[in-house]
Amino acid sequence: MQYRLDLKSGNKLSALGFGCMRFPRGINIDFAKSEKLVLEAVDKGVNYFDTAYVYSGSEDTLGEILHKNNLRGKIHLATKLPHSKCKSYEDFDRYFNEQLRRLHTDYIDYYLIHNIADVDAWRAVAGIGIEKWIAGKKAGGQIRSVGFSFHGTQAAFLELLDAYPWEFCQIQYNYMNESYQAGRLGLQKAREKGLSVIIMEPLLGGKLANGVPKKAKKLFDDANPNITPAAWALKWLWNQPEVTVVLSGMNAPEQLADNLQTAETAAAGMLTDSELAVVKKVKAVFEESYKNPCTGCNYCMPCPNRVNIPGCFAAYNASYANGFVTGMTQYITSTNVLHSSGGLKASNCVKCGLCEEKCPQRIKIPAELARAQKRLEPFWFGALLNITRKLTGG
Repeated sequence: MQYRLDLKSGNKLSALGFGCMRFPRGINIDFAKSEKLVLEAVDKGVNYFDTAYVYSGSEDTLGEILHKNNLRGKIHLATKLPHSKCKSYEDFDRYFNEQLRRLHTDYIDYYLIHNIADVDAWRAVAGIGIEKWIAGKKAGGQIRSVGFSFHGTQAAFLELLDAYPWEFCQIQYNYMNESYQAGRLGLQKAREKGLSVIIMEPLLGGKLANGVPKKAKKLFDDANPNITPAAWALKWLWNQPEVTVVLSGMNAPEQLADNLQTAETAAAGMLTDSELAVVKKVKAVFEESYKNPCTGCNYCMPCPNRVNIPGCFAAYNASYANGFVTGMTQYITSTNVLHSSGGLKASNCVKCGLCEEKCPQRIKIPAELARAQKRLEPFWFGALLNITRKLTGG
């Protein structure tokens, strides 16, 4: 494992961090599978683990794994305050104390204000005393470093950097998002201020690993058939000296193994000019193939009208990236449209807008669902369903 220095604290952080939002699940998080992944990651040198109050079951699961295996002192723990739920000064302690209980700890190494979109959002919590609260927690040793996670415009990010003496930040960044949200400029400006920069969505919700268009996959394979698309994406990030930790939401042993192998050579300047040119060509293919920036984070769910929003968007993208038949097959499977209830399809949307308010990608979800419906529920779609239901007894 390679390590990068947190300039503010002096901590040596593993280049590969473990993002715990996507622990393996059935209906609930699979504790045994999650524990096995965490233990393997720690054994191989991963020392930065990221979770959040709103990641259903994640804090509890991670806390129990750390407690059961006596790992707390071996890792740097990051979690996030749900600031939008805080309406009074007392709420800060209420949520924080619950997080300490879930995580079986009495301190947090890296505490983030979750999903601050702009300066106005920061001013809202500052107005009820969060700066005083943070100062007290830091003085008492319960919070070691304070930062923020971000989904918003680049201009808003640059403003936020100057709004408070932050010690680190967390941004969405990958080779497809070089000019999106904080972007490369935001990354560089944060590092100029001495902040460690934690990268989330390095694989864009898995698109840059398992959703690579065939044409793009061929470009990668022609350049180096021994490197997976996920490894290319991680190498592109670690190539940049401003990147401190790259979080990966690993939920399978093979994902962990591939990322660990890639992390063994995680060095700034690791890619040649010709390799960077390959990534640039792949990016162009993606831009042709992917029509929707959904990362499958599920913040928009559940939908009150039973639309599988991430599933609809994933199938919509797949219909362009991997062919219409593949996309349609994925749509039928992910939305369960063969069920007599009508399934979880895009046409169930009534444009209530509740999902749009929650989306960190700022996707105009009702409008995009209409696009997905137009492509994946063409005029002959109803007839196809009726025939299929008769044939399958549905």
